[in-house]
Amino acid sequence: MAGICSTCGLPDELCMCEELAKEQQRIRVYTDTRRYGKVMTIVDGLDGTDINLDELARLLKNRCAAGGTAKEGRIELQGEHRKKVQAVLQGMGYSVGVV
Repeated sequence: MAGICSTCGLPDELCMCEELAKEQQRIRVYTDTRRYGKVMTIVDGLDGTDINLDELARLLKNRCAAGGTAKEGRIELQGEHRKKVQAVLQGMGYSVGVV
């Protein structure tokens, strides 16, 4: 028996909640210089209730071949990866702005 989504009430096969959540978020990708001149790429504006931040951070770290973390509703990657992160997130259906 197919499950029913608690948010929209549609069967799980037809549920569009995650896609709608991706389109409604306004994500910013920018860099920040940390201690000793280290550059960090910050992905900000993510809503942790709609998506799994840890899973998204793991995917971005793999695609960028960099270390990083997900904390306080944002993802921090070590190094300059603005263009690559933007391409990956847009390919997943997110609306991304690069600063």
